[in-house]
Amino acid sequence: MAKTEKSGIEIIEDAETLKKEVYKVENFFEKNQKGMIAAGVAILAVVGGFLGYNYWNKNQEKEAQAALYDAVYSFEADSTSQALKGQGGNEGLLSVADNYSTTKAGNLANLYAGIALMKEGKYTEAIERLDKFSANDDVLQPRAYTLIGDSYLELGKAEDAIKYYKKAADYKPNKYATPGYMMKLALAYQEAKKTSEAVQVYSSLIEKYPAAIETVQAKKYKSKLETELGGN
Repeated sequence: MAKTEKSGIEIIEDAETLKKEVYKVENFFEKNQKGMIAAGVAILAVVGGFLGYNYWNKNQEKEAQAALYDAVYSFEADSTSQALKGQGGNEGLLSVADNYSTTKAGNLANLYAGIALMKEGKYTEAIERLDKFSANDDVLQPRAYTLIGDSYLELGKAEDAIKYYKKAADYKPNKYATPGYMMKLALAYQEAKKTSEAVQVYSSLIEKYPAAIETVQAKKYKSKLETELGGN
């Protein structure tokens, strides 16, 4: 006859069986005591490390925000060199971005630094900073992509500019900013001598955002390009 396992209730009601189950647990603990203690210590270490990191990161965020404040003040005063490098013991945007890279303020410093570097005509450095910026934001993230596209266009690299303008145009499309990104994309295609692609973008803009200010210009440019294509 096959042996059947007793249910939890049957074990509790049967004193002899309960005694055996308790012995099993005690025996298991004795055999695996070192492993269980090690596992417990590991869990505590992970939890402790997580809490410690959170505390450290909060302090870092406060320091970063304070440092960023002075740098942004210089940026808004249009003193790009001072904003980037800092002055009088105050950290600049580059320092804030590098020293507080794990914080939101450090991330934002990359965006400001990228714009400041563009103003100084340092487009390659600007691209590096702007590419480090990342945000799940309807405005700032596509704006950063566009600025990278602008920098590549200034460097005469239309193909690279196209890639980033496309990212901007495709990022959470909306009627307020997307038409402008699409115009930049179409113009970059024209710069790259890709007339058909430019026409497609203008057509898409006109169809999707008929009320946008950019649509008037898109219609004019599209008509001119279609005439050129028809003459070829």
